[in-house]
Amino acid sequence: MGTRKKQADNNYLIQGTILAAAGIIVRLIGLFYKIPMTRFLGDEGIGYYNTAYEIYNIGLILSSYSLPLAVSKLIAAKEEEHNYNDSKRVFHCGLAIGVFTGGLMTVLLLAGANWIASVIFNSPGSALPLRVMAPTILVFAVMGVFRGFFQGRGNMMPTSLSQVIEQVVHAAVSIWASWYFMKRFADMDNPASYGAAGGTLGTLVGALAAFLILAWMMYIYQRHSRKRRSSAPASSYSDIMKLLILTFTPIILSQFVYQLSGSVDNSMFGLIMGGKGLDESERLSLLGIYGGKYRLLTNVPVAIASSLGASMIPSIVTSRVRGEKREVKNKIYMTVKFNMLIAIPCAAAMLSLAGPIMQLVFGDSREMTANLLMMGSTAVIFFSLSTVTNAVLQGIDQLRKSVTHSAISLVIHIVLVYIMLQHLNLGVYGLVIGNLTFALVVCILNWIAIGKTLHYHQEIRTTFLLPLAASAIMAVAARLIYMGIHALVPSNTLAVCVAAVFGFVLYLFLIIAFKTVTRRELQQMPMGNILLKILRQ
Repeated sequence: MGTRKKQADNNYLIQGTILAAAGIIVRLIGLFYKIPMTRFLGDEGIGYYNTAYEIYNIGLILSSYSLPLAVSKLIAAKEEEHNYNDSKRVFHCGLAIGVFTGGLMTVLLLAGANWIASVIFNSPGSALPLRVMAPTILVFAVMGVFRGFFQGRGNMMPTSLSQVIEQVVHAAVSIWASWYFMKRFADMDNPASYGAAGGTLGTLVGALAAFLILAWMMYIYQRHSRKRRSSAPASSYSDIMKLLILTFTPIILSQFVYQLSGSVDNSMFGLIMGGKGLDESERLSLLGIYGGKYRLLTNVPVAIASSLGASMIPSIVTSRVRGEKREVKNKIYMTVKFNMLIAIPCAAAMLSLAGPIMQLVFGDSREMTANLLMMGSTAVIFFSLSTVTNAVLQGIDQLRKSVTHSAISLVIHIVLVYIMLQHLNLGVYGLVIGNLTFALVVCILNWIAIGKTLHYHQEIRTTFLLPLAASAIMAVAARLIYMGIHALVPSNTLAVCVAAVFGFVLYLFLIIAFKTVTRRELQQMPMGNILLKILRQ
């Protein structure tokens, strides 16, 4: 019994890694398909695409983005209590909420696309791609409940598989449709807007493909699942609905405020820089570089934090229901440490090879794009930490603090970005600095709250300092290798690939040499036992 419990407790990190691996695959596919799409659409078209996506993202968050978290959290608690009747009713109520909120937001965006894009974002060309993307919200709302059901039961495979399929279809349709729409509507006044609409069409078709896969998995699960005897009578649907709404609403507010910074940036940049004389094409080109290149790259490693956070919430809830305070702290410690072992070297690599990476990925050798990545590379660390700590606060029923911290950080962010755009004339660099400081403030406030609530303090030396030292050495060595290879063979692609492989191997060696991870911790991490066998040889 003890062994089975231990395996169940350690399983959350394995499941989180499955989700994280899918997240990385999804982000990499997103990165690769954006390369041809960016070249078809140009910086202006990507600017329209990203602006529409920011508006869509806010609508998604307000309607259904947090449904998977809320459903998974409640189902995890009901499953641990063996209250299987209530677990089913959580799923049914989640579907009802998803259809209502997702459908309502879809209608609002379809009806208000022109006004939102023109008045709030000063980007009329973003209205068309927004209307094409709007129905995706309803699809995601229902699909999110399916994902939350499986995640609440500790199974991340359906979510992971559906995410990968969604992104593959999304990529294929987006590349084809953006190219075709640019060609088909080349004689229109704003062909870049039509091309961006082709890109957003891929979002809708990809979501439909993922929904069909999840619906099929749910059908298979229902056919083969054994009937389980519940330990308690079922609660009424009205009670379950109230419980779900009470869980769902604070998470919505938390995610809404946390994710709002990107939309605020686009809106402020459009209004302020428009007032300074930049026309729509110039503004959207700069936003295309910021959102379609800088943020796209930095969001790849942050996907790990998002995935581990999503898997950690049901696991923390389960341990809290059991009254296992020490296990809750151990899960937080392991998740944060595992995350930092990946986020810190990623940030260091982006800092040292910013220009070569931008040139390799986007064929963009401009100094500005390299500077953006160099300035904002540390945001990878802060956004990873803020994402994980937000998940911790949600898991320990401190959702109000998560909302409050994001709101405080957003207010500071707005003031700073306004000053940098309006008075310091930093332009797009101001958005990068604001992006970094927003996540940093959230990190600080979240850690204070977690420390007070759980009397928990993250170990510093092996979680942060040693990975930072190893990453610094790796970054310097990778840069020197890049310069040496490039001097001998003037190929940016070859030099980046050799430097990246060398840096990766060197970082692993340094992590082991510095004894950053203990044998017990390595056994708890994904593929840890395989690594132990390799190290013994």
